[in-house]
Amino acid sequence: MRIDRETMVRFRGYLTERECAGTTVAKYMHDVGMLVSFCGGEIADKATLIAFKEHLQERGYAASSVNSMLAAVNRFVAFLGCPEWRLRYLKIPRSAFCGQERELTQRDYERLVNAARESGNERLALLVQTLCATGIRVSEVRAVTVESLKTGRAEIRCKGRIRTILLPKKLCGVLAAYCKKRTIQSGCVFVTRTGKPLDRSNIWKMMKHLAARARVTREKVFPHNLRHLFARTYYKAYKDIVRLADILGHASIDTTRIYTIRTGTEQQRQIERLPLLI
Repeated sequence: MRIDRETMVRFRGYLTERECAGTTVAKYMHDVGMLVSFCGGEIADKATLIAFKEHLQERGYAASSVNSMLAAVNRFVAFLGCPEWRLRYLKIPRSAFCGQERELTQRDYERLVNAARESGNERLALLVQTLCATGIRVSEVRAVTVESLKTGRAEIRCKGRIRTILLPKKLCGVLAAYCKKRTIQSGCVFVTRTGKPLDRSNIWKMMKHLAARARVTREKVFPHNLRHLFARTYYKAYKDIVRLADILGHASIDTTRIYTIRTGTEQQRQIERLPLLI
């Protein structure tokens, strides 16, 4: 089966019609592009796809990255009308605890906020706090609007579903004062100098620069890690994983469990305190 430019254009339309997020469309197009390049634009049968899967593993991609690419491939073969070509995902054993080197601590978080303030970047200091205090995804930041500050609720619309984000009263007050100072009268709170909503790339770059200023390990500092910190803090305080799943917008509690996994160091301390040695 020949995969030409027209096929790729139709695949993009296929994804768009199914209301895939823009970032998802871009990711799938990139990954399928890697497949097409690998096979020289010609997919003979499922064996070609299996060879691509093996190629990714041989190149040293992490299992999670391989599975992410296979998701794009499987969506592509469904589009081609060849569901029997779907590939099996790699099995990834669930870790009992997460790596301490990537866990953003409360202290790290405070250093990031303080560093942003000391540099005079009020917008960044408030953005970091908004991500962490609400547990929202970086793509959901644009839902925090001047209008939402008045009700304390922001609505996220994705794939035909609506999710309500609750905004803490204190956060609403601080953001409202910020908007008044910056004469932001409506729409998104966090915008560029030209008034456009900050996007994922803007936020990633700002946080990486902030990591250096705050002297926090760069590998720890990215938007989604603030969401993890929110989840761990909430679970530690309330031990309610069902409610936490609702807040985070997870369809499965299994996904939420990943956010509450503790470091090996913390588990070690707990084990040491068990009165089981005589």
